[in-house]
Amino acid sequence: MAGAVADYFARNRAHFAPWDPPLLPGHGEAAFHATQLAELREQFASGIGWTFWLLPRDAPRRVIGKITLSNILRGPFQSCHLGYGLDEQAQGRGLMHEALTAVIAAAFAPKANLHRIQAAVRPENTRSLALVQRLGFHDEGLARDYLYNGGRWRDHRIFTRLNDAFVQPAHW
Repeated sequence: MAGAVADYFARNRAHFAPWDPPLLPGHGEAAFHATQLAELREQFASGIGWTFWLLPRDAPRRVIGKITLSNILRGPFQSCHLGYGLDEQAQGRGLMHEALTAVIAAAFAPKANLHRIQAAVRPENTRSLALVQRLGFHDEGLARDYLYNGGRWRDHRIFTRLNDAFVQPAHW
């Protein structure tokens, strides 16, 4: 899997460059991603992060996308941050909408029972803005200098989606 992840990022280096934070040393190597995948498995096991890799049905060993639910916090917050990216060649076919619909359903299902998902989108990323709006996210407003990506601090619009079926835990 590490090789497929490295290949995904290598194929999309220019495509992701305007949106990505500075990449860590070794990011283009399979060994780097093997270590990252191990860390992601630990985050999943501890309940603080979920990462989903998108694989096409006709080429199940080729990674074409990634979705993360990170910073999963419980207690009175019951919330997380959403991140996603899709291979440049896979865009425009509704694949990310389909995948995010499934991930949101899992996050809001009784077993996970998150109350809120937050996504930060740069105002000039029109495709991503349209996507979160189609998925029912609410625009909470502009966060100035929110994230460092594309070589400088960037404003982002903050979008949230609430779980209408959230069940209050008996104990935090």
